[in-house]
Amino acid sequence: MAQRIVVTGAAGQAGRAVVTDLREHGYEVIATDTAVSRADREDGMLRADLTDYGQAVEVLSEPGTDAVVHLANIPAPGLSTPAVTFNANMAMNFNVFAAAAAVKLSRVVWASSETTLGLPFDTPPRYAPADEDHYPVPTSTYALSKVASETIAGHIAQWSGIPFIALRFSNIMAPEDYSRFREFQDDPHARKWNLWGYIDQRDVAQACRKALEVDAAAVTGNPAFIIAAADTVMNRPSAELLAAVYPQVKLTRDVGEHGTLLAIDRAREVLGFNPEHSWRNHVTA
Repeated sequence: MAQRIVVTGAAGQAGRAVVTDLREHGYEVIATDTAVSRADREDGMLRADLTDYGQAVEVLSEPGTDAVVHLANIPAPGLSTPAVTFNANMAMNFNVFAAAAAVKLSRVVWASSETTLGLPFDTPPRYAPADEDHYPVPTSTYALSKVASETIAGHIAQWSGIPFIALRFSNIMAPEDYSRFREFQDDPHARKWNLWGYIDQRDVAQACRKALEVDAAAVTGNPAFIIAAADTVMNRPSAELLAAVYPQVKLTRDVGEHGTLLAIDRAREVLGFNPEHSWRNHVTA
């Protein structure tokens, strides 16, 4: 099991949760980001611009480093211009992937995205729950950067023999975000764009840790996993939501009352991922 882990994007919402979780489970963490506060520096966080290959190599060459959890990217479409988003994400991802191979890390776990499946679903999905095979359907340069990065990761994994594990995260939420869920309960169209999915930041951390710990034989090459909560963001039953908003989309199996329409079966089976947190435990909508 890897013991010393570099976490990139460590100052972000997901990154802070991952750093905390890994440390609580006995890992030594080297945290890095471009946005580093004084408090972060005092806590040992390194400032590094991973669009610079040399800095990526330096960060991953810290003595004793076993693996990397790579979360550093422009995290969503619409935050920067399309070209900036694509170019920055591609540079960061290639540099980290190539540096990991160059310094011979044991594993790369990295943040891909649910957007690779066809989000926002202005064009309805072919079926639901949407699973890993509902790919690639990029509809933005952000999603395209993730699809292209998954391709690059696959080739570098083949060249190097290092497992590269892509985690296609759903919309990441912190507990304080759940109070806003009341706002869209009366309008199922408000959150149709990702089939009403989400993931708690603490379960993001769990998924990253499970990806680090799973036996290498189970994740050879370049596997990808959807990482979402076990339920939707809505109080309305999932089958009713799908029928109301996407009547032409086939529900391929029973998902239970509020079960996710972003399939997490593969992550459960291979990684042992089991979402532990639901917005329903924090607020009644």
